[in-house]
Amino acid sequence: MAKAGRLIVFEGGEGSGKTTQIQRVQAWLEQQAQQAEGRFPPWVTTREPGGTKMSQQIRQLLLGDDGAEPLQARTELLLYAADRAQHVEFLLRPQLANGALILCDRYTDSTIAYQGYGRGLDRSLIDQLNQIATNGLASDLTFWLDVPVEVGLARTQKRGAADRIEQAALSFHQRVYQGFAELAQQHPERIVRIDASRSEGEVTQQLQAVLTSKLQEWFTGE
Repeated sequence: MAKAGRLIVFEGGEGSGKTTQIQRVQAWLEQQAQQAEGRFPPWVTTREPGGTKMSQQIRQLLLGDDGAEPLQARTELLLYAADRAQHVEFLLRPQLANGALILCDRYTDSTIAYQGYGRGLDRSLIDQLNQIATNGLASDLTFWLDVPVEVGLARTQKRGAADRIEQAALSFHQRVYQGFAELAQQHPERIVRIDASRSEGEVTQQLQAVLTSKLQEWFTGE
């Protein structure tokens, strides 16, 4: 198990269940670790934005909405890049160097889907900023939790107060969905589509099946 760690990212639109599934996968990993009797890599969970103490302040700027000063699209993009740069250098790279499995709620694909497709910002600019922010760090595996836009937004409404992104127009969320769908088609070697419209347990089973195969490949060479 003394190998470099792996970055596993969970992506999707609003209400896709990323946070819930990360928690369920974490519980499953705990079971796997017990069965492996100390021969299992450590793991950490994190998120973007807000994966570090400094980034939590950026998260509040991005998701909060006091109504006094609308956040401009380019400002939004740059704040996400700043959050990511801090996250990569302070948390992701050190943990990967220690051999950890990282379960990360959102990463670079979200920026392309939300700020590129959703906000209509230039894709080449976004790619350049992602490269600067990550310094070349890409995910080893990305799960796209695919759920219809209307279903996902209905789930968020049940949770109560919506954040600034969740309050955006339906057309915005539809463009975001298109972004994730096209990214999954463009990068099948990295992105795995998961049917997130099914029950929580069924979604977890899909994730476990992929992870079981990947863990064998990464850490046993099978």
